[in-house]
Amino acid sequence: MKKLLSPLSMGTDAASFLLRLFFGGMFVYFGYGKIAMYNEILPQFGDIIGIGSELSFHLVIFSEFFCGLLILLGLVTRLSVIPVFITMIVAYFIAHGQDEFQAKMPAFIFLVLCIPVFILGSGRYSLDYLIFKPKKNKS
Repeated sequence: MKKLLSPLSMGTDAASFLLRLFFGGMFVYFGYGKIAMYNEILPQFGDIIGIGSELSFHLVIFSEFFCGLLILLGLVTRLSVIPVFITMIVAYFIAHGQDEFQAKMPAFIFLVLCIPVFILGSGRYSLDYLIFKPKKNKS
């Protein structure tokens, strides 16, 4: 019973893995949709933050698809969450700032999910762990 109630590293790693799969997978999906429909979306994409609509769109694709893929794989997860977090801040407060909450709710949900993904990091079930796993001391 005591083991059931105590925090388990394996449980945390499994939770981190499942969260990364969902979170990263969703961003890869949305980013791929933007890549696939690039020529249709670009003319309609606004210059939301004053750097030009094309650069803004490229940054969104980078954030969603490429950073989402890194998160999904568990490779430099904490670093990869930062562009996603910034993108969701812009989406929630600027792009959908005047919209009703229901329209900007997906951006809000992903914004909130950035926090546990950042805190938990890659976990044991990740490429980071395979590449950089701690060496065991031979005594």
